Amino acid sequence: MRISKQLIINCIMIFIGASIFSFGLVNFNMANKLAEGGMTGIALIIYNLFNVSPAITTLVLNIPLIIIGLKFLGLEALFLTLVGTFSLSANIWIWQQFPLYISVDHDLLIAALLAGICGGFGSGIVYKFGGTTGGTDIVARIIEKKFNLTIGRSLLLLDLCVLLLSLTYLSLKEMMYTLIAVFVFSQVVDFVQDASYGAKAILIVSNKDKEIGEKIMAEMGRGVTYIKTQGGYSKKERDMVYCVCSMSEMNKVKEISHEIDDTAFMTIFTINEVLGEGFSYEEMMEKIEGDLQ
Repeated sequence: MRISKQLIINCIMIFIGASIFSFGLVNFNMANKLAEGGMTGIALIIYNLFNVSPAITTLVLNIPLIIIGLKFLGLEALFLTLVGTFSLSANIWIWQQFPLYISVDHDLLIAALLAGICGGFGSGIVYKFGGTTGGTDIVARIIEKKFNLTIGRSLLLLDLCVLLLSLTYLSLKEMMYTLIAVFVFSQVVDFVQDASYGAKAILIVSNKDKEIGEKIMAEMGRGVTYIKTQGGYSKKERDMVYCVCSMSEMNKVKEISHEIDDTAFMTIFTINEVLGEGFSYEEMMEKIEGDLQ
């Protein structure tokens, strides 16, 4: 495994994500007697029944799962998992030493929402940069690889099993609020994972496809792709213009298309993520700064 700038950035972001997750766990879950899913939830069960700190149990319980993860995740992914696991334990210990006592006026609904948002946001950052916080996160990542099920949904299923065990120290009322927190957690995880530089994909069908494509490239600097198509009714073959642009550029593409051919048929849809030349973070920021000048 080669140590690179990106690997260092990943480790830093995983630590930050684990810190956010731990903050929510200590100040919302534990402070308001709400359970948690996964291996952290098992650690909370042990904490409430035997008064053993989750900072210790999360580390001890993760050892066998980390060994399993070696077979499925590879060396770098395992290293990032170790970073996430140790970061989680360290941050739980830190927040336990310096709790903030955030008041929610004894409103368990607010506490559940904050726990789900905080935990999901922190975990989402960890996953987005290639790590896990150990425990069932490893199992969820394996399920994602093997069955193409999102991590958020995988965690939701695994968490439900752990939450049933949490009834050993929770009342039914507290359990229902915990379910709200877990659901919010899974949604926020998927949101953070999908969040990126959004864009629009545009398909243009026109008899003047080459003119439209050339003008888009000349005036906007965006590349286009010509896709061979055949009309279902006319049976005529023609090229369809395919272009990906930022949301702010979408109207310009429409203007160019209608200016050349006001009968052009256009289909526009949103895409969640674009990778490659013209859509890097640096290029996006340069364009924004240019628009502001």
